[in-house]
Amino acid sequence: MGKCILSQRRGAGSIFTAHTHKRKGAAKLRPLDFGERRGFVKGTVQEIVHDSGRGAPLALVQFRHPYKYKRVQARMIAVEGMSTGQFVYCGKRAELAIGNCLPLKMMPEGSIVCNVELKTGDRGSMARASGEYCIVISQLPEQERTRIKLPSGEKKSISWNCRAMVGIVAGGGRTEKPLLKAGAAHYAAKAKRKNWPNIRGVARNPVEHPHGGGNHQHVGHPTTKSRMCPAGQKSGLVAARRTGRHKGGRSNE
Repeated sequence: MGKCILSQRRGAGSIFTAHTHKRKGAAKLRPLDFGERRGFVKGTVQEIVHDSGRGAPLALVQFRHPYKYKRVQARMIAVEGMSTGQFVYCGKRAELAIGNCLPLKMMPEGSIVCNVELKTGDRGSMARASGEYCIVISQLPEQERTRIKLPSGEKKSISWNCRAMVGIVAGGGRTEKPLLKAGAAHYAAKAKRKNWPNIRGVARNPVEHPHGGGNHQHVGHPTTKSRMCPAGQKSGLVAARRTGRHKGGRSNE
């Protein structure tokens, strides 16, 4: 009789969920309103802060409320070159400058943008990780769409009313610095509650994993498993349509 394998324990959540109390909250563009559609709205960068579990820093930008006598704060992804006290302009008539937010139709071909909306008004969903950016390839006026190149290299055509921030997401080159010691890797994984260190199944005991045990590190049976098998057996290749190496690459346009 074996014991619960790690994937069963992790699936229950509990102590295996991330500690999110230090997180600042969702990073989004300001809601699309009349001011942005017709002209521009001016904001001031109050502070640039670190967000636990996120590689890119956040900029806290203060705007005037559209129709009330008060100020509202937007939590946006910081762009490389942004500084506290800087004025940020959002809207159709904003100029093409670092940190400003414009619709894609107002950007010339070759523009470097980030935090791009996938659908108009979704407040940013592409190129949001540190050091990432998209490139405006071409405008398609007859279809009212803009063609952009994503960080993955894929080319995508989206509505030209979608907004984007001008520039590259701050915090680039983060992964180039070596972690140097296990402690640094431990805390990096802990922020997102990742499974670290990730121990191979064949290196474990028979009670801890279906691949464990034996006089040499070997599985000893096929690693494919049915979708319907009990949770304690679900390891290896679950409901695999095929196994083996995938030969031949996909070509981007």
